Amino acid sequence: MLLIDVTETGSIVAATTKRGEKTTALAELLKRAAAAEIAPLIGFLVGEPRQGAIGSGWAAVNAIDASAADLPSIAIGELGDFLSELQATTGPGSQQTRATKLHAFFRRATSDEQDYLRRLIVGELRQGALAGLVTDAIAKAAGTPGPLTRRAAMLSGDLGLAAEAALVGGADALAAIGLTVGRGVQPMLAATAEPVADAVAALGEVSVEWKLDGIRIQVHKSGSDVKISTRNLNDVTTRVGDIVHIVRAFPADTLVLDGEVIGGQDAASSTLAPWFFDVLHLDGNDLIDAPLTERRQQLELVVVERMIPGEITSSPQAAEELLAQALASRHEGVMVKAADSPYLAGRRGKTWRKVKPVHTFDLVVLAIEWGHGRRTGKLSNLHLGAQNEWPTKFSLGKHSGSPTSPSSRTPSTITMS
Repeated sequence: MLLIDVTETGSIVAATTKRGEKTTALAELLKRAAAAEIAPLIGFLVGEPRQGAIGSGWAAVNAIDASAADLPSIAIGELGDFLSELQATTGPGSQQTRATKLHAFFRRATSDEQDYLRRLIVGELRQGALAGLVTDAIAKAAGTPGPLTRRAAMLSGDLGLAAEAALVGGADALAAIGLTVGRGVQPMLAATAEPVADAVAALGEVSVEWKLDGIRIQVHKSGSDVKISTRNLNDVTTRVGDIVHIVRAFPADTLVLDGEVIGGQDAASSTLAPWFFDVLHLDGNDLIDAPLTERRQQLELVVVERMIPGEITSSPQAAEELLAQALASRHEGVMVKAADSPYLAGRRGKTWRKVKPVHTFDLVVLAIEWGHGRRTGKLSNLHLGAQNEWPTKFSLGKHSGSPTSPSSRTPSTITMS
């Protein structure tokens, strides 16, 4: 398959607002891909090459002034090999070497392909082919059930590999993909609801949990080996040694947790405090299909005081009280989750709903800066000022079983990009 096939399909996807037409165009492209091309092709479609960050920034790519080829010739496999080669070009003199390689490769590309390559390499590819849309296209191309395809994609943590399984092995290959400790799982997401009483009325018996404004983490533990990743499944284990130490002490041999991490109680402290709200696997047992009530029971046995405060209830009044407690401790709000809900990896379903009161502030624009790099010639950062006391984010004490909040401070300006 040639790169021009990808760019032409991308143009079709970008030109229509109809999801069905987007899905059909992507499915037709996937049907034509050879087995070895499927995984890299998926990365190109969603704008995330399997190589990850290539290391060539906007300035370097934008500086390429290569004449475009008249006819397309670049194959998908060649592009993947080139990106790997470019990524491996490091050390003294690498900047010039990269520039030379980029120029030579761009000379082989047509004008449309050059535009695509620029955006792909610097991470600015926007053609409407999001992961969810591509997942639907995979199911359509392979003739596999949508729910099974989505589940395999979420549990594999790799849409490219799930696509390869679907298009080559069909439903049986997808069904064989399960949760594996150490391999990232796409996190379950929540819809928005307000007020909290409406969420309770819609879901019945629920778990109302404080919503922390931290960084979402996923924790995998196998013996003494601990892996910690962000919401996007980026591995940050080496940067959060405090959390690794805490997780190693949990009474479980194999474990997969979902939670949040925030800074220590002291603003000057570098200590990170993890708090958990779900468990997906515990000592050989996958729990993603178990009801939330069961998962929370198992979670409490493992993380004890590291469990985010919450309560199982069907009372709107009790939910309102929990929301008030969370807000009083400077949290964002609460999560309202159906008590019988499974963990729908990667889905933004209606069984999880976040309730966050919206606050507005009177601000004054104090200054504005001209942009740099890709923003050259455009107005960029705004400096905003607030006359009154500005609320700070909360923090959780490292050894505390409940949230605490720091004293208020009054910044003179806030910079927004």
